[in-house]
Amino acid sequence: MRFKKRYLFLLIPILFFAMCKSELMSFRRSEARTVRYFEKKRLEAPRFYTIETEGRSIHYTHVGDSTKPLVVLVHGSPGSSSAFLSFLADPRLTEFAQVVAVDRPGNGYSDFGRSEPSLEKQASALRPILERHRATSAIVLGHSYGGPVVARMAMDFPELVDGVFIVAGSIDPELEPREWWRKPIDHPLLRWIFPTSMVVANQEIRPLYEELQAMMPLWEKVTCPVTVVQGTNDTLVPSGNADFAVRMSVNSSRLDCRMVEGGSHFILWTMQDYLVDLLRDMAEL
Repeated sequence: MRFKKRYLFLLIPILFFAMCKSELMSFRRSEARTVRYFEKKRLEAPRFYTIETEGRSIHYTHVGDSTKPLVVLVHGSPGSSSAFLSFLADPRLTEFAQVVAVDRPGNGYSDFGRSEPSLEKQASALRPILERHRATSAIVLGHSYGGPVVARMAMDFPELVDGVFIVAGSIDPELEPREWWRKPIDHPLLRWIFPTSMVVANQEIRPLYEELQAMMPLWEKVTCPVTVVQGTNDTLVPSGNADFAVRMSVNSSRLDCRMVEGGSHFILWTMQDYLVDLLRDMAEL
């Protein structure tokens, strides 16, 4: 029995390490698996692209008629374009829009593991997608950490962004927690223990307070329509972030703030039909 226990204690850390390095913990889905998902739904297969920009490879998935308004979906941290799989396969969305789901720098299949802590550079890396696919107009939707990324896109190249759509976005620097433990777990001696996706997420979130502070004077550049959807019971991103959006979007041509009573951080998936309706409203402006 003692012999078995000894090997059990050896097996536990091995299994933990294997789980951390598994595909499941990468928060991404291969192109082949994505195609199979569409086949099961009897939908036309999506198109996959990888572009080179500013020394980085950016991977994204595209569906829909390229002549329609463009909707770009930007995931949180950790995450990848697979977070929007159900949106890509939603005929109600592709009825009025062509849709792109991106892998942000360092995530998914965009140089996985090579993090980018700068929101300015995160936004800049996605600019070529707008330049390539924007036919008539472009709406950028960001969930969680994707929220400040899409806001930064509207600040830095407003001529390409016709609508900002923030779902449970971390945009208020004063509401951003500054956990003491984020620095020590980023030490090289500890970093190898954790899944690559979590390491990237930590390296993105650690400087987020300073990044959001730097964006404060840039909010006046956001002149396009802004829609904010926030759950009142979000335990990851405080609902006060929506109030911040209202205060800062003073130059927006149209501000629509929706507080979802009892909604959690995961309203992106639990209220997809509602969000698609709001996207349609914005696309028709």
